[in-house]
Amino acid sequence: MKVLSPVLAFVALAVVASHAALSPEQYWNSKLPNTPMPKIVQEILHPELFGEKSTSVNVGKGGVHVNTAKGKSGGGTHVNVGGKGVGVNTGKGKPGGGTHVSVGGKGGGVSVNTGHKGKPVHVNVAPFIYNYAATETQIHDDPNVALFFLEKDMHPGATMTLHFTETTEKSTFLPYQISRTIPFSSDKLPEILTKFSVKPGSEKAETMKNTIEECEQPSIRGEEKYCATSLESMIDFSTSKLGEIDQAVSTEVEKQTPMQKYSIATGVQRIAGDKTVVCHKQKYAYAVFYCHKSETTRAYMVPLEGTDGTKAKAVAVCHTDTSAWNPKHLAFQVLKVEPGTVPVCHFLPQDHIVWVPK
Repeated sequence: MKVLSPVLAFVALAVVASHAALSPEQYWNSKLPNTPMPKIVQEILHPELFGEKSTSVNVGKGGVHVNTAKGKSGGGTHVNVGGKGVGVNTGKGKPGGGTHVSVGGKGGGVSVNTGHKGKPVHVNVAPFIYNYAATETQIHDDPNVALFFLEKDMHPGATMTLHFTETTEKSTFLPYQISRTIPFSSDKLPEILTKFSVKPGSEKAETMKNTIEECEQPSIRGEEKYCATSLESMIDFSTSKLGEIDQAVSTEVEKQTPMQKYSIATGVQRIAGDKTVVCHKQKYAYAVFYCHKSETTRAYMVPLEGTDGTKAKAVAVCHTDTSAWNPKHLAFQVLKVEPGTVPVCHFLPQDHIVWVPK
């Protein structure tokens, strides 16, 4: 067995201690002192401050208990570290209530109208993982999580039919020191399901399995990927790949509205060029973000205004080199273009984050 040198062992212990000694907010401020925290990160840390059910995190001896008691008095997401093992109780929410914004699985996001037949294009698996092919079922069935469009079409006056929705699954970040102790790999799936009291073969089990498998998929050419199981690890990955961070941004919408036509307003702003890290929130028992670094992207902040007056600041990411993507990826089927020919763009749901270097 390989043994760390005394110096490396000391450094490793110091890193763990530094994470454990600081709250997530304090860690953010220590690593990103001049970078405002996006609203979505604040909501995941403190949903009770944004009209959501309260979130409690208790650290003690033993395991982890996550309780999402939707629809119950005093409900919310509770992470209790201590007691007997790890358990998750999702409670009894309203089936089909709301729309879930995430990568893969069943849940909503940004519903899309391509303008060809007047019908929304729905995607239900991993549109932000570019080595996946989309099937006809995935193109036409509920739900979807992204709108793909061409960069040349991103200009004031352009219109798109969109449906921005909030996630109904308010999974919270685990404390860094706890997330490090919980396995996150396919070969440990039975152990993971047991720890979280999830029945094998259930929808939740399949969702968790899908998330882990997506995280384990190999990167495409020119991409570096990582699944962050804590806010601290997401910060560490982003800063290790980009250096000093200038901005961390996400899509923000004034209010939740039905599907409607949005117009691009004046003021489209390029916020990053070539090199970014984009993190997509996954469906899991706790907050997990699928992050990938690319050096062939451009990011924009796009002001939108709905027909009912609702305003949004949507983050759009444009990929300038799609030659390594699966030729049957959703984007090519929707836009009717070939890999590597033109920049392909997509809006990001509200619980995804773009990290921009200085």
